[in-house]
Amino acid sequence: QKEHETALTFFRRSVRLDPSFTYSHTLSGHEFVANEDFEKAATCYRDALRADERHYNAWYGLGAIYFRQEKHDLAEYHFRKALSINPQSSVLRCHLGMAQHANGRAEDALETLASALHIDPRNPQARYQRATIYMAMDRPEEALLELERVRDAAPREASVHFAMGRVLKRLGRPEQAMRCFLTALDLDPKDNNLISKTMARLDEPDLDEDESEF
Repeated sequence: QKEHETALTFFRRSVRLDPSFTYSHTLSGHEFVANEDFEKAATCYRDALRADERHYNAWYGLGAIYFRQEKHDLAEYHFRKALSINPQSSVLRCHLGMAQHANGRAEDALETLASALHIDPRNPQARYQRATIYMAMDRPEEALLELERVRDAAPREASVHFAMGRVLKRLGRPEQAMRCFLTALDLDPKDNNLISKTMARLDEPDLDEDESEF
């Protein structure tokens, strides 16, 4: 908390010295987001856009706030604005795909995420999001292929092993699913409650589980 306050003091001083310096506004917005003060963060991002309407980081910042507030139409609009300024950003395409999926357009989201991977094949978040969408569409085989690529890139990410376990459970491969859950538990003992509950229900159908989120 103290680090955030120190950073905000520094950025406010920078704004006073040069109100047209967009990054001071945007970085202030990021700090407010970190403190979950979204109203002040949005004000900072809008101040940045008043200084420079082509400052794509501020468009992205507003989109991220709206996404967290589940205002997905607004999130998609702002991500598109950011992408129109910086079309070669794999990260922005990934966030746009997430918003499209949240807006019920799974095929559009898959296409957008594929374009993110075309720009940066090493973007693990884009593959992870594609896996999430495939599971929501009840296409677990394709979800598993994506997650295997993510695991290869981030072998110590517990959430990836947990997600693979969920997919393998859906595919009727409980032994492999259990190995993935145990690996996730070993990598992240702090999350043992959720993982242990999932392991205990390994032989039960997962109809009550939300496939849209691992």
